[in-house]
Amino acid sequence: MVVGIGKYSDLPEARFAQRDAEAVKEHLIAAGFPSRNVIQLFGEKAGRSSMEKFVETWLPRNVKEDSRVFFYFSGHGAPDPKTGEAYLIPWDGDPAFIENTGYPVRRLYEKLSALKAKEVVVAMDSCFSGAGGRSVLAKGARPLVMKVDAAAAPRNLTVFAAVSGEQITSTLEDQGHGTFTYHFLKGLSGAAKDGSGAVTAKGLYDYLKPKVQDAARRQNRDQEPVLHGSGDGELVRF
Repeated sequence: MVVGIGKYSDLPEARFAQRDAEAVKEHLIAAGFPSRNVIQLFGEKAGRSSMEKFVETWLPRNVKEDSRVFFYFSGHGAPDPKTGEAYLIPWDGDPAFIENTGYPVRRLYEKLSALKAKEVVVAMDSCFSGAGGRSVLAKGARPLVMKVDAAAAPRNLTVFAAVSGEQITSTLEDQGHGTFTYHFLKGLSGAAKDGSGAVTAKGLYDYLKPKVQDAARRQNRDQEPVLHGSGDGELVRF
């Protein structure tokens, strides 16, 4: 399931977010995922109701015990200013009514964790600080009012996040992509393979982390990707 939202109904643009998602979709199909199994929600098709029905109804109905599930989101995130809880912002989301219009990261983890799948991998090129990058905040609210609670990932999920809670995402203008997604896909395409030709979650993280950090420093900011999970799982083999 690939979700990408660049232009929102009533929010600032998340630069290159839809282009990131389109590249991820193309990579998945090239890697052997049947196109009929790749759900793509781009732009206005990525409203909250669409995200809910595909995550909470379509996936449970179609996932089998030997299935590999990959969920990717590229677009804005936001914190609840009262609680610090992290939300993904659908196309029709409104940070001023985040409980009603956002999709909680905690809920996403719960639904994906409940799937009867062999493996579930999550990648999110968003941030939740409300301080810029791919994050938004309700008008009049103060950013970073408290520590962002990005939710702990269940043990049976492998989660790649573009940034830690208080940081903001960066983009690569010359590549036209988010920094995280660009290096994530480069690693998956073989740059992060080990001596046996396998790309593991840990190997991919060890590859992309310094590259993302270096690119962000050149823009005078800090961005450190996060990996939740053991990292032992093999993502692809060459």
